[in-house]
Amino acid sequence: MVEEVQKHSVHTLVFRSLKRTHDMFVADNGKPVPLDEESHKRKMAIKLRNEYGPVLHMPTSKENLKEKGPQNATDSYVHKQYPANQGQEVEYFVAGTHPYPPGPGVALTADTKIQRMPSESAAQSLAVALPLQTKADANRTAPSGSEYRHPGASDRPQPTAMNSIVMETGNTKNSALMAKKAPTMPKPQWHPPWKLYRVISGHLGWVRCIAVEPGNQWFVTGSADRTIKIWDLASGKLKLSLTGHISTVRGVIVSTRSPYLFSCGEDKQVKCWDLEYNKVIRHYHGHLSAVYGLDLHPTIDVLVTCSRDSTARIWDVRTKASVHTLSGHTNAVATVRCQAAEPQIITGSHDTTIRLWDLVAGKTRVTLTNHKKSVRAVVLHPRHYTFASGSPDNIKQWKFPDGSFIQNLSGHNAIINTLTTEETHPVSWKPEIIKRKRF
Repeated sequence: MVEEVQKHSVHTLVFRSLKRTHDMFVADNGKPVPLDEESHKRKMAIKLRNEYGPVLHMPTSKENLKEKGPQNATDSYVHKQYPANQGQEVEYFVAGTHPYPPGPGVALTADTKIQRMPSESAAQSLAVALPLQTKADANRTAPSGSEYRHPGASDRPQPTAMNSIVMETGNTKNSALMAKKAPTMPKPQWHPPWKLYRVISGHLGWVRCIAVEPGNQWFVTGSADRTIKIWDLASGKLKLSLTGHISTVRGVIVSTRSPYLFSCGEDKQVKCWDLEYNKVIRHYHGHLSAVYGLDLHPTIDVLVTCSRDSTARIWDVRTKASVHTLSGHTNAVATVRCQAAEPQIITGSHDTTIRLWDLVAGKTRVTLTNHKKSVRAVVLHPRHYTFASGSPDNIKQWKFPDGSFIQNLSGHNAIINTLTTEETHPVSWKPEIIKRKRF
């Protein structure tokens, strides 16, 4: 017996799709997981043993120590605590040889030993001067008054504040003190000068945007002549011209998840082209002025556009619904980029600022104000967790997720319209088949 499939009206299907989209963005995935106290105690105990085990033998003050035992699991690796003697000088105990030698590398004999406990200042100076020893070495003492010397004391120079002290714990090494080096620009590897390979002509106006198909078979260009042209990548021959925009085409991008091409222009329109039929199948309406750029999210079916109306908009690719309107810029938004990691949306504007956005909440996470002139280009590094922005004053490199400034890349003295980085893998010209789903 075959059950009949219940048919729904277009109105019902559209609102169901809108509900799915709403549920996807409303979920509070950024809420932190509750802290488990037992796991936290165990983690801290292990970290204390692994990271600070080698220095547990260092001088420890007896002042303000209580009679009761450890309060938590982390205290089990700390020295035992003893009550301080009232009215006496604050004392320190040092795990190692007793009585104390007068200095590092001095043999402990009847003539050189010091019978009294060191003062506070003496204990601190002794701790700095003595070479670092492991916990096993700290427990060893010289039997029957024989000579005892710290390992490496005679042939190792004393550490200074600018040298690095390396403490070995198991198979790991921790740097306790290390001089910071000033950041330096890596020297690029030399390659032969670039040579002009081919000039492709066909547009009747400025070429304002370009995008390469993921399979490296062809590429697409948008122009001020209001057309979109698709070219063969190997031969440079024109394969197809698409018409539909009534003003300059400012952005094009080819989807890696479906056989769709997205375009935007100064006619306020954002279009989705089906490349199997070479026709427009969706329009995304909402911008109040020219649309300057667009980008696709790499993992979810979301399109982001930026406009001269000082906003960026997030669209559901399937339903054409405007999920969020990203407001905050005070001038035209010239560029937008998406990534899977947080922050998932980055915009650059003519108001000289860069904004990092929370995709779920639709609000600004960070505003970067270092640039002094319009930011017209932003590019994400394919391997590092960094990005760069282009402005007439400088190219600046930033670090995610908080937009920490890294360095300036100077050289240009004019407007920078676009930026790009070297891809992770070299381009393969071999024809290949890529299966992409359709919505």
